[in-house]
Amino acid sequence: MTAETISNERSSAEKNSKDSLPETDSFQISPLIKLTLLSFYTALMIPLPFLAKATEAPVPPSVIWMALALGAIALFGALSETVEVDNTSIAVTYPKWVQAFGRKGWSLKWADITALKPRSTGQGGIVYYFLNQAQDRAYLLPIRVVGFARLVRYVEAKTDIDTRDVKPLAQPWMYLILLGLTALLLLMDIWTITTASSFIEAF
Repeated sequence: MTAETISNERSSAEKNSKDSLPETDSFQISPLIKLTLLSFYTALMIPLPFLAKATEAPVPPSVIWMALALGAIALFGALSETVEVDNTSIAVTYPKWVQAFGRKGWSLKWADITALKPRSTGQGGIVYYFLNQAQDRAYLLPIRVVGFARLVRYVEAKTDIDTRDVKPLAQPWMYLILLGLTALLLLMDIWTITTASSFIEAF
């Protein structure tokens, strides 16, 4: 098989892939990621009001409960992100109640996108940013959505940017491991809360 034949077959496969994409589509953050992050937040924070009461901390448990509730709402709002694509643009949107707190999202026309640049994270991973013709800001490509591979196909189909090296920041098995560790932490929380409650009753 010649190099020209291979190139033609690859071009044909890419064309068929582009043609199979719907005109409009939407993507939401994976339920596994939502469950893991919300559970991890709960496991980290839930013992604090009980420990505050047991140690007679200067901050009342009621204030801590209120802060934890606000933090949970903020986290849930951030995880309610939706990516919407059509023939002309890509947009990241949030529910109106989240927008009311200042998280507006963004929208970018496919024709304005000039590049998709990788950036290293502090944890050693790689994220990707869209650059536009105005070069006024960088737009983060959402990488924790269900159907990320399909979203990348849209990016390549609409912008002609080579996305073969674009990969998600973390694989599902990584979140499964974190979810398992979170379950162990919740068991530790039960012991901590029980011990703190016994201490309060003793005094």
